[in-house]
Amino acid sequence: MPNSNNPNESMSAAARMSKQVKTLAILCIILLIIIPVILYTNKAVLREGKMADTAGKITRVPTDFQIPNFEDSPEGKLAAYGYDLITQTYALLGPGSKLAVSGNSLSCTSCHLNGGTKPYAAPYIGLTGLFPIYIGRENKIESLEERINGCFERSMNGKPLEVNSLEMRAMLSYIKHLSKDVPVGTRLAGQGFVDLKAPNRAADLEHGASIYKNVCASCHGGGGEGLRGSPGNREGGYIYPQLWGSDTYNDGAGMSRILTAAKFIKGNMPLGVRHDAPQLSDEEAYDVAGYINSHPRAEKTGKQFDYPDLSKKPKDAPYPPYKDNITTLQHKYGPFDFES
Repeated sequence: MPNSNNPNESMSAAARMSKQVKTLAILCIILLIIIPVILYTNKAVLREGKMADTAGKITRVPTDFQIPNFEDSPEGKLAAYGYDLITQTYALLGPGSKLAVSGNSLSCTSCHLNGGTKPYAAPYIGLTGLFPIYIGRENKIESLEERINGCFERSMNGKPLEVNSLEMRAMLSYIKHLSKDVPVGTRLAGQGFVDLKAPNRAADLEHGASIYKNVCASCHGGGGEGLRGSPGNREGGYIYPQLWGSDTYNDGAGMSRILTAAKFIKGNMPLGVRHDAPQLSDEEAYDVAGYINSHPRAEKTGKQFDYPDLSKKPKDAPYPPYKDNITTLQHKYGPFDFES
């Protein structure tokens, strides 16, 4: 039997143990180096995967956006019907139609230009990924259906669509059709309207009247009556919409606010103008918006209940109540340099 008290054997065992400890130490050092590299690489792969998921997606509303073809499927046909509803609202939902939801002869595309695809003309592209969203006018989180009905009650001076109706589902399907290449939750450049720096004064209505006469009247008429459609060309609706009077947006609509109207006008009018090459200056758009909204229009009932939290009410909301002591006249025409 081996003698365990042999000094040579004890030294050999100690050497083996020392070697094992060194090996373990080297392995630990290697692991300390390799593990962070693996983790970093995995994170990089995840980042690349995320980038790959959004590759080819829309990050801004294109100026040359083409409405995708509607598929020959139930959803495609529903989206196509939604397109008809927003471009021929006057015929399918307007006064005299079976549903008669809209109270005027405008179409949704009177404001949401080019079928709701023009940048800085309140395009629909990407909306299905943004809603539900907080709306100050109701002081709550609203669905896209509620937002659409807000337009029907105000811009279209009508009544709400049944939320589960075929027409509501069709309009939602059309907006979804336009938004399919937009990452969910993404707010695109080109949604809403252009920026505008309002002058520190009230709107000059006389100057606005001059601009209207020189720039706007050729399409919208000297009396804001618009140009009605004819057989084969928007019959029953407008080629160029009425801007004041009984057949246009009411006084509770977003366009009845001078700053909102001025932003829309600057980025889109006269028709064909692009947001990056406006024809009117900020001051001209401001004054002509004031002039247009100085004329009478239908009254929205119940608008005194808008903005339950008055601190959320825009400075240019042209109707009371207000949180401040500024006059209704100044809230309507400016200047808007006051504390709200």
